[in-house]
Amino acid sequence: MSQIHSPSAHARALLVLGVPLVGSHLAQMLLHVVDTVILGWYGVTELAAVVIGSSSFFVVFILGSGFAQAVMPMVAQALGRGDESRMRRATRMGLWLSLLFGVVSYPLFWWSGDIMLALGQRPEVAQLAQDFLRVAGLGILPALVVMTLKSHLAALERTQVVLWVTVAAVFLNAGLCYPLVFGRWGMPELGVAGAGVASFTVQLFTMVALVAYAGWLPALRRFHLFQRFWRPDWHAFAGVFRLGLPIGLTSLAESGLFQASAIMMGWIGTVELAAHGIAMQIVSLGFMVHLGLANATTVRTGRLAGAGDWGNLRRGGRVAIVLSVVVGLSQVALYLGLPQPIISLFIDRSSAEAPQILLIGTTLLALAAAFQLLDGAQVMALGLLRGVQDTRVPMWLAAFSYWGVGIPASYLLAFKAGYGSVGLWSGLVIGLAFASAMLMARFWLRVPRPAAVYSA
Repeated sequence: MSQIHSPSAHARALLVLGVPLVGSHLAQMLLHVVDTVILGWYGVTELAAVVIGSSSFFVVFILGSGFAQAVMPMVAQALGRGDESRMRRATRMGLWLSLLFGVVSYPLFWWSGDIMLALGQRPEVAQLAQDFLRVAGLGILPALVVMTLKSHLAALERTQVVLWVTVAAVFLNAGLCYPLVFGRWGMPELGVAGAGVASFTVQLFTMVALVAYAGWLPALRRFHLFQRFWRPDWHAFAGVFRLGLPIGLTSLAESGLFQASAIMMGWIGTVELAAHGIAMQIVSLGFMVHLGLANATTVRTGRLAGAGDWGNLRRGGRVAIVLSVVVGLSQVALYLGLPQPIISLFIDRSSAEAPQILLIGTTLLALAAAFQLLDGAQVMALGLLRGVQDTRVPMWLAAFSYWGVGIPASYLLAFKAGYGSVGLWSGLVIGLAFASAMLMARFWLRVPRPAAVYSA
């Protein structure tokens, strides 16, 4: 019988693994925040274009990253069973699938302007967003490789390197984005395209750093991760595909919810879209904490599931949920207590649009108080479910919540009921409430009690 761990032991183990992941996710998000701040100084139309362009890139990236995310529970469970060969095979084929997806998806970025015009965006915003994406979209390949290696290293509990490489990327991005956008320090003024160049360069840097670490660090060489990398392993390829596609589609359903909200906010107005983008950046920073804890929970759950330790798995799940709630409550206090100082960091207070952006953004952050708790709950539930490699049913539950409930509610409240941006965000809250309730119920009903026998 395995050792029974106390709640405090579960919390310590989760935080040791999760805090560096939280830091790396926050640093990754800061890459986008830097772009938002710099473009906010440059111009409102340019800011709106990068908001819609970045969110479009993220939608494509998040679908492809399902294969990378599948690597995390597969490697964790393989290590829980002591099977290093299965671990290596899963990571290699995760890299294969990520690279294939990156090549296939790039044309969407090249012709993104026409797509955005068809979705009702203003011509000037659509053109600038395309200028950004034609360059930044090249980063989809290295970004997906990075995501796969992050999953691999997290499952090995090598999270410190992920944190420090991402922090270095933040400084590199800031050092490139500002002069390339504004034309400082002898560089040309490229505007939104300059932000794209900086983003692509940073993705390449991060990929090279993690490939070098995962492939050549003495302690990791025994896994031979890149040895005979070109040889196909169709059984492992199919396994990563089966687990990763539902993960990618689940993430697409959620990120598509927010992308659709950005598109609908663009129908309301450019200033409203800019305020929405700023508020979403702030909320997304908070979400990164929950995502890091959920990733750590996936690894811990995968290890315990691989060892068949269901008692500790359920106990650890309860601890993870409590930690997520505590984090969420602290974020609620921040959004309600300091909305204007936070929003002011993203705009030029002397611009004509600043008062309106502040007013709209402050209202949206008030709604984010409920938003953050529910978003944290649903991502934690997904992290728990992925740890036991349960992804297909959660995909359908999430898709229904986001698109069957959230999007219709946002549209009706914003345009039919006439509540505008407030109604749109209220619909997001409703969709997330459905998702968190159903996914949590799925986990606790699906995962057996210690005396039961689990059947995948």
